[in-house]
Amino acid sequence: MARFEEQDFTDAEFRECDLTRVRLIGVVMQDAVIDGLVSNLVVNGVEVASYVEAELDRRHPVRLLIRSADPTNLRQAHQQLQADWAATLERLGEMPDGSEHQRVAGEWSAVQTLRHLVCVHDSWFRRCCLGSARPFTAIGLGPQFVPDQAEQGPDRAADPALDEVLAVRNGQAVELEQWLATVTADELSAAAPVPADSRWPPYARGKSVLQCLHVVLDEEWAHHGFCVRDLGLLQR
Repeated sequence: MARFEEQDFTDAEFRECDLTRVRLIGVVMQDAVIDGLVSNLVVNGVEVASYVEAELDRRHPVRLLIRSADPTNLRQAHQQLQADWAATLERLGEMPDGSEHQRVAGEWSAVQTLRHLVCVHDSWFRRCCLGSARPFTAIGLGPQFVPDQAEQGPDRAADPALDEVLAVRNGQAVELEQWLATVTADELSAAAPVPADSRWPPYARGKSVLQCLHVVLDEEWAHHGFCVRDLGLLQR
């Protein structure tokens, strides 16, 4: 177990780290930012993660639709997410040329974020919900920790223009919309038809179609929020 005593972590950044069961005792934490999958977080004796989740639901009611098992709610969630992205892309179009490729504090640019969602659709929807074994889209961008990405289809050296990425995204949105138009609750509760190969994500086996769809929609919501945050910083 790692133990740090009387260390100064001012301006430190922990990226893609597993902090499960970390204990921060007697610390000074001012102007700190925690962004990730947070649950059972206790601050000065108070479990605060539930308050954070409730506030996020209040600010973003689409989150309630995203977590639903009802096909109608899921269709509405997808439509809302698409509308939110359309508004953000319109805002991006009004910003200076090149803004779509600018990164803020080491985060993905707008284009990279959209490329990541291309990969999410290929992996968590086509592969896990539809059972597709075809290679992922070349311009898709997976997280750095995903192994053997080149063998699965994505080209990390790709540098597509925004219009090229949006063309792929629009096709994927239509595909998901058409599937949601007919999918039933029974089909959603069925086991995900994940192909028996080594492509990402390996831990999807044993999940339901609904659980995999939730990942797709939640990734859409979360990364839209990251993009909006960073565009705001760029505009300042």
